[in-house]
Amino acid sequence: MCSVITRVKPVQRALAVTLRLRTTTEGSRYTAAAGRRYCPGLSAGIDPLRATSRSYCSRMALTQGLLFRQLFELESSTYTYLLADTETKEAILIDPVLETIERDLKLIHELGLNLKVAVNTHCHADHITSTGLMKKRLVGLKSAISKFSGASADILLSEGDKITFGKHYLTVRETPGHTDGCVVLVSGDQSMAFTGDALLIRGCGRTDFQQGSPKKLYESVHQKIFTLPDHCLVYPAHDYLGQTVSTVGEERKFNPRLTKSLEEFVNIMNNLNLPKPKKIDISVPANLVCGVHEV
Repeated sequence: MCSVITRVKPVQRALAVTLRLRTTTEGSRYTAAAGRRYCPGLSAGIDPLRATSRSYCSRMALTQGLLFRQLFELESSTYTYLLADTETKEAILIDPVLETIERDLKLIHELGLNLKVAVNTHCHADHITSTGLMKKRLVGLKSAISKFSGASADILLSEGDKITFGKHYLTVRETPGHTDGCVVLVSGDQSMAFTGDALLIRGCGRTDFQQGSPKKLYESVHQKIFTLPDHCLVYPAHDYLGQTVSTVGEERKFNPRLTKSLEEFVNIMNNLNLPKPKKIDISVPANLVCGVHEV
């Protein structure tokens, strides 16, 4: 039996072929769009095995050629972040914890990475950093922390400094308030911000010890973090409710503390009446010397 197309006139035949091609093309576009809608961390044409999102579909780490891992330490609810250039294998580690050093070193080895810098977003009071001990295990590794932290490190960071790894880099933004030495690390394309304790998901770091200042913290967040693009992903140093990521736009709109006026915020922070961190008396002295004090 001959097809319908072969029995129509030449003009009708051409029209039928055009319509068929258009339908196929639009179907492909719909499929691609649907894929992006349900898995926004993946771009069309990117090998899923090299995709920059995490193992579940979520809008994370969209920069091409960037390896990203978010790791968690249970006791202090601390997030450690591993970032690497997928081509050069150069990597950096943010806020590593002493108790999880073996886990972190194993992952770095398994992925074949060359860890260049281990950086702390501030001098932590709730856990001891593993940077000092890690330096003894990895040749060439350098530690980094804010020059205003009062802590020792190979690299003392200032506003605008860049921490590079391969073709990628993070830019330092000073955000005092939780402590004098707090910094936020922002990716080169401003798609990710590692906010330490300055900005948490629907919260912020406390201001009642370690040079804490509600006024400074409020100004730091509004001037250095809330000025980033709405879509910029917020990765905090801690979360106590199982949340993993937010955005600048979300926090600017929904953060219950930082949407208040300065006066209201200061009053909230001055009346939290929180118990001091359990490990503060051992963590702070150790972290002032890169985490190797009496370890």
